[in-house]
Amino acid sequence: MYCANPNRYDEMPYRRCGKSGLKLPAISLGLWQNFGSSVPLDRVEEMIHTAFDGGITHFDLANNYGQPVGGSAEENFGYVMARSMRVYRDELCISTKAGYGMWPGPYGCDGGSRKYLISSLDQSLKRMQLDYVDIFYHHKPDPETPVEETALALDQIVRSGKALYVGISNYNSAQTKAILSVFRELHTPFVINQPSYSMLNRWIESDGLDRLAVEEGFGIAVFCPLQSGLLTDKYLDGSIPDGSRASRTGWMRDDVLRQHDRLLRLNALAKRRGQKLSQMALAWCLSNPGVTTVLTGASSAAQIKDNLCTLNNLTFTNEEKAEIAQILA
Repeated sequence: MYCANPNRYDEMPYRRCGKSGLKLPAISLGLWQNFGSSVPLDRVEEMIHTAFDGGITHFDLANNYGQPVGGSAEENFGYVMARSMRVYRDELCISTKAGYGMWPGPYGCDGGSRKYLISSLDQSLKRMQLDYVDIFYHHKPDPETPVEETALALDQIVRSGKALYVGISNYNSAQTKAILSVFRELHTPFVINQPSYSMLNRWIESDGLDRLAVEEGFGIAVFCPLQSGLLTDKYLDGSIPDGSRASRTGWMRDDVLRQHDRLLRLNALAKRRGQKLSQMALAWCLSNPGVTTVLTGASSAAQIKDNLCTLNNLTFTNEEKAEIAQILA
């Protein structure tokens, strides 16, 4: 029988989502990869337990996670909840999303319609064996659905008790402003945007989304903070290991070669800080005032423990900031 680490809250900092009352751990666990139908349930359970034992209270899912079988990550998470985590439900912040295609026909394809969003969340709750989620996201903007319809659907979901808060994902600053104006009118508890962001992918800075978050008082949960593994020690020798994501992805193969010198320089700085490159990359994302939490993936419990070591050094000197800026320029 699983019994959570009694000291799980001693090291993890918890940060507010903007001006809301909701706090998230600085490091969260995303179940996008390695939690679906192809992964043994005992490994999924071990990773979730390891995360919670380290103070990770936020578990992020989506209706389509768990490829090749969309929804299987939610099913596996539901299995773990029912088997060993139900007693800790009120200590957890569980989020899921809808926006990508999930089932045949006109109502399950990509979108932001009231029909799709409400139906999808009902399915997600059944898969996860939950009465509600803490955050429900619209996964990506839908140019074919009026933003008012999407916002009204998310508002209705909260008022029905199926979610406590709402969020959006992959929305730029202009798209965020558009839906934010509707949320304000409805008094919808919108608390967070989830964009991609890393040392090598800084679009939220040029777009102004991080500054908007600070000004308007919502949080940012960033996904891919390690650039799909590029900002780890996996590719530092310039080669591409068999079975790695880069071995299956053309753009990553190109990036390994193109970014190699930059990765070596960043790694040298990380060593001087007493960190791995991946740990420094997570700490760097968290140093952005607009960022509330980084969503880290994992393929093993050891990887989660490794990411948690980031907490040993979250601050940067002015000299380190200047050096990083020069390397990334």
